[in-house]
Amino acid sequence: MHMTMDGEVQERGGRRGEAAGTAEEETAPNSSNGQEHYCEIKELVDLIESTASIGDYRMMQKKESHILVRRLKILLLLLEDVKELHGQVPETSSIPFSILKKALLCAKELLTTCSVGSKIYLALENEAIMGRFHNVNKKLSKALKDLPYEELGVSDEVKEEIDLLRMHLKRSKGRTESQDAELAMDMMVVFSKDDERKADSAIIARLANKLELHSVVHLNTETIAVRKLVKESEGKNAESIQLVIELLRKFRRSAGLEDINVLDDNPTFDNAIKKSPSLVIPDEYLCPISLEIMTDPVFIETGQTYERESIQKWLDSHQTCPTTRQPLAHSSLAPNYALRNLIIQWCERNNFQLPIRYAASDTESSASIEGKEEVVSTVRNLSSNQLEVQRKASRKIRMLSKENPVNRILIAQSGGIPPLVQLLSYPDSKIQEHSVTALLNLSIDEANKKLIAREGAIPAIIDVLRNGSTAAKENSATALFSLSMVNDIKETIVLSNGIPPLVDLLQHGTMTGKKDAATALAHLCVDQANKTRAIEAGIIPPLMKLVKDWYMIDEVVSILYQLSSHQDGPQEIGQFSFIETLVDLTRDGTPTNKEWATTLLLSLASANSSFMLIALQFGVLQNLIEISESGNARAQRKAKSLLKLMRRYEQI
Repeated sequence: MHMTMDGEVQERGGRRGEAAGTAEEETAPNSSNGQEHYCEIKELVDLIESTASIGDYRMMQKKESHILVRRLKILLLLLEDVKELHGQVPETSSIPFSILKKALLCAKELLTTCSVGSKIYLALENEAIMGRFHNVNKKLSKALKDLPYEELGVSDEVKEEIDLLRMHLKRSKGRTESQDAELAMDMMVVFSKDDERKADSAIIARLANKLELHSVVHLNTETIAVRKLVKESEGKNAESIQLVIELLRKFRRSAGLEDINVLDDNPTFDNAIKKSPSLVIPDEYLCPISLEIMTDPVFIETGQTYERESIQKWLDSHQTCPTTRQPLAHSSLAPNYALRNLIIQWCERNNFQLPIRYAASDTESSASIEGKEEVVSTVRNLSSNQLEVQRKASRKIRMLSKENPVNRILIAQSGGIPPLVQLLSYPDSKIQEHSVTALLNLSIDEANKKLIAREGAIPAIIDVLRNGSTAAKENSATALFSLSMVNDIKETIVLSNGIPPLVDLLQHGTMTGKKDAATALAHLCVDQANKTRAIEAGIIPPLMKLVKDWYMIDEVVSILYQLSSHQDGPQEIGQFSFIETLVDLTRDGTPTNKEWATTLLLSLASANSSFMLIALQFGVLQNLIEISESGNARAQRKAKSLLKLMRRYEQI
């Protein structure tokens, strides 16, 4: 029987190279016992090779998955060495090999989950998934420890490799990547019930991009994965799965897809999946109705884009949007010129022939013409030399950009962004307020973010944040948050000294202003360097005061948790009275309050045991025991970790 091993493994095994040179095929052992062990080892080899071939892991678990696969491939060295014994495998090795097989099966199950599982669920439960990686490493370490290497006749070279592997397995710990806190914050804002600002659509877009769930095909595949997750859960993890379903629905609505019930079988959806074209054609160029490349894309009232022919057929018998199901006040269609030009350019670059039906229509309904003329006229008035005309125009642009996504595109295409940026420096408080709010509304459109930044808006928005009216300050903070979704703009905000005025708004603003500032700061403080800037600007005292006042608890404690990873964070956060407040939250807070309070207490206690002693003085022990038994999944894990840390400290 001829065995083809991994190229890297063949290259490193000198002794196997000699064996390979003496015969073209391996000879199966003669004795029945030897045949049994030979088959057992071959089964392990096949198991590792099939596991290593899984590939294409989810973003959050990609690094750990590749590390585990590399470790599994090292085991091939050992198994090939043993396989060369041809039936001389001692009986005593049977049980350890059985343990190794169980560990490998666990590894395969985990890697399969990280390859085809729901991306949203894997991101939401990333900490638990990292725990599974840690458990697999422990199982592998135990299996390798119990193997009788001398009896197996393993070469010194291979034994050294396995010893090194065992050392790495022993040292490995469940860990999360630096972006976990950022993802957790984004998810928390998306799931928030009391914050319905339009800027949240920017967070949804950011999450979709991070999780690679921004295309029709990816979202349809994720829907199948979530449906499978629901069926296999059998009622377990109901809270987490409900959050997954809610976020998937938001992603689908954001992408203009049908809002289906993933809990039910849906033949129509399954047929659409089969019909979905390959990713060669960008998904944003596909009509949500026909799933074919658009040749004449048009907007409808809700802002969704469709192929003209497909949406006209739909509107012949319906008065609703086919994806959002919103009722339509009219059936007017407006050409999406920007998207049409992108499709044509893409086709030219890729030598792709559009269907013969292509005939770009320049006919617009009288309603859409009037709407475009209104936008163009209002944009022109922004540059008027009469203050009152400018004031009315900025207010009109603010209103036009508030609800209608088509208007956001038209305003930008009509050159509305440069004059709005210029108006930010006007001494008139109302013009400032209208202009910065209009820019906030326009920034909801992803393409507009870069246009706004390119016009030099960031320093001007920060100046309004410092010196504007109350409403202007609040909307400036939200605008900075929305714009910071683009990394380059985020850096510009920081370099333009945007953090200090946000901290000032957090400390002295209205309750709405505090919330706007906290949301922006939470996003900026994901980066370690920005944590230093925020701490130096005095962010921690106002955050702690908000928690003591029991306001915005989850948002604020999550920011403090981010700051606790900074070298100066624990000492500033771990004040006696504030730890008492955290202990109170673990007793009297909502389930999410308890989760974040326990998470922050664990971070502080890990940094300095004195904080743990203070918490114990305030009676945190009983609260943690209750949370470890009845809290939500993440709270239980954090409570158990903190209890374990306390027991370890008692032993010391």
